[in-house]
Amino acid sequence: MAEQNQMHPENHEQTQEELNQLLKVRRDKLAELQAAGKDPFKITKYDVTVHSADVKEQYDQWEGKEVSIAGRMMSKRVMGKASFCNVQDLEGNIQSYVARDSVGEESYKDFKKMDIGDIVGLTGTVFKTKTGEISIHASSITLLSKSLQVLPEKYHGLTNTDMRYRQRYTDLIMNEDVKKTFVMRSRIISCIRRYLDDQGFLEVETPMLVGNAGGAAARPFETHYNALDEDVKLRISLELYLKRLIVGGMEKVYEIGRVFRNEGLDTRHNPEFTLMELYQAYTDYYGMMDLTENMFRHVATEVCGTTLIPYGEVEIDLGKPFERLTMVDAIKKYTGIDFDAIKTTEEARKLADEKDVHYEDRHVRGDIINLFFEEFVEEHLIQPTFIMDHPVEVSPLTKRKPDKPEHVERFELFIYGREMCNAYSELNDPIDQRERFKAQEAALAAGDEEANTTDEDFMNALEIGMPPTGGIGYGIDRLVMLLTNSPAIRDVLLFPTMKSLN
Repeated sequence: MAEQNQMHPENHEQTQEELNQLLKVRRDKLAELQAAGKDPFKITKYDVTVHSADVKEQYDQWEGKEVSIAGRMMSKRVMGKASFCNVQDLEGNIQSYVARDSVGEESYKDFKKMDIGDIVGLTGTVFKTKTGEISIHASSITLLSKSLQVLPEKYHGLTNTDMRYRQRYTDLIMNEDVKKTFVMRSRIISCIRRYLDDQGFLEVETPMLVGNAGGAAARPFETHYNALDEDVKLRISLELYLKRLIVGGMEKVYEIGRVFRNEGLDTRHNPEFTLMELYQAYTDYYGMMDLTENMFRHVATEVCGTTLIPYGEVEIDLGKPFERLTMVDAIKKYTGIDFDAIKTTEEARKLADEKDVHYEDRHVRGDIINLFFEEFVEEHLIQPTFIMDHPVEVSPLTKRKPDKPEHVERFELFIYGREMCNAYSELNDPIDQRERFKAQEAALAAGDEEANTTDEDFMNALEIGMPPTGGIGYGIDRLVMLLTNSPAIRDVLLFPTMKSLN
């Protein structure tokens, strides 16, 4: 059952008996090494001088020079006194030529017993083979960690997306594109931070365990704080604490962090996800639109090198000015229905009945406008589009429009039919805010599990006084999906929520 001549991980589906034998062989090899005083798990460090991609991309600089790399052995071909192996590190992989006369007889014997998946350190000279492949002529090879499991069979095992998500560590080893996605995710978040820092924003941190989970329409998770003997909730947004900081005089603040919503799982939703919210004093939702458009364009340019982003079957153009439409105008554009001419809830419900739009008894005209938008408009918003001026009923924390008080100064950015962010001219009138909270509590009593309740400490902060403020929340995961051409949110979460196998 030896594995040393395999160019790839197992290329056939093994029986459980065969797999058990392979695992036993690996443990026997480890025991043999330990008995000989060569326990790889006692090695504490290895001095790496370069990554594989650097050697390949800058061959002229490295040719003939000694380098040290470390990584996972992904293939091995033994040919008598000389062999080849392939080592994979963070940035890629590189071939190595391992000859008995170069590494020594005992070391070569040890090398021949190494398995696919073992982690090795390798020192040698950079050269090109006769076929032109950039390689390392090894002068020493060291086993740094013994792999006691067998890597999944490449062409069958890793098409099982459930296994890929549950064992992301294996997914990262076997699928180079997956690793690239998560490297890009890290760079996207770093780029956002640098952009906002350069704009004068301060990054802050606010509580995750809260007595009142507000700031969004979502059902919270609940838990118990033993030390205080109090029930608490996991935050569903960052809004109410960040606004407290605006009250306190911190004029530009943002936070990037996990929030938790007790909801279902689908291609765009995970119960815990990464949200960024920012608030800026003395500006409004138009200021937030400008910031958003500029930031999306900047991040795409910095991380992707272009503002033309392939996604699915289309190309998203982040370089052109984003379209701006009110919600009412968007409905009119795509359906011909003008809600400015529909003044009452009764008229709106009648229209909903005619168009087969389901609504609940508690829904009034503003709710039905929003339902029409979701039903008939969202899917058409492929290129970046700001949808503005939502009904007040679906925007409990937003400032009313002075000339149309039944609507609020709010926008959502849609790309590829998906909401990418949500922004307001923030409500800073404490009297109006208390009335909105009362309306939310009435909705909660009527069965809306996603409605907010009154946060008295937040109300106290508003009464102290909050300046005119623009605020916005971005779903970081959806932005990463867009910029990495990933179809599902689980593809951009290292460890997505999965149902237990027990």
